[in-house]
Amino acid sequence: MAASHHDPSHQSVPAAEPEALRAALSPLLRAEFDGEWEATLEEAKTSHTLAGIHELLNKWQHTAVTEMRDPGSYQRLLDKAARILEQGGNPEGGSLEDMLAHIERRRRAL
Repeated sequence: MAASHHDPSHQSVPAAEPEALRAALSPLLRAEFDGEWEATLEEAKTSHTLAGIHELLNKWQHTAVTEMRDPGSYQRLLDKAARILEQGGNPEGGSLEDMLAHIERRRRAL
């Protein structure tokens, strides 16, 4: 019999509900979620709309799934963003012109 292995890409997606998302997040990310959750609730009280809450839950559902598949990816993203801000640009990235040309080539290939 073949040995089974744990494949995080097959974990179930947490519901877009605060309790389920909090349970799927690391303690550090859970604290960040809690701060955003509180701010979003306050905003919903004054705006009288749930749009911000739905956006927040969608964002964190995506973040939870990404972290389940690639633990630490959120922190790496934040670290890269900080480096880009410090350096005034992304030395690893291409120019806007190169990206637009690439998109145009792909469109023509369709």
